[in-house]
Amino acid sequence: MGPKVSIIMGSTSDMPVMEGAAKILNDFGIPFEIQALSAHRTPEEVEKFAKGAADRGIKVIIAGAGMAAHLPGVIASMTTLPVIGVPIKASLEGLDSLLSILQMPSGVPVATVGINAAQNAGILAAQILANGDPAISEELRKFKENLKKKVVQANEELKNIKYPYKTN
Repeated sequence: MGPKVSIIMGSTSDMPVMEGAAKILNDFGIPFEIQALSAHRTPEEVEKFAKGAADRGIKVIIAGAGMAAHLPGVIASMTTLPVIGVPIKASLEGLDSLLSILQMPSGVPVATVGINAAQNAGILAAQILANGDPAISEELRKFKENLKKKVVQANEELKNIKYPYKTN
């Protein structure tokens, strides 16, 4: 069983955020790998990874980075695989990393999720893979149905909250 998704982060200090993607992929039964690579400190290793990912069977790359956040874009510049960027809140409330990942030049797209939203990156990776995998598609259907049930249940619980001027 080789990995289908690669979770890359600029530093192991990003793991608490990137764990959200790992948990989702694990829950959906999607094989993945996790590595720390830095666009600034290990550029040769990033290049080797990006250029060899497809040959190793990787289908989607999730790359998290904070501050200047060049990692997702650098990887995207060296592969035709879809890259999902996770801006990590390291400084400036994460806006610096969000804008660094979001504002890619024409021809080098990086799908971008919210600041510290690695769980959404995992879901997006699963949605990309589900196009060719009915088992993943079914797991996503169940996941979305459970989200719906949680909201319905929450609304039922809200009915029990009493205020003198609450009308429902």
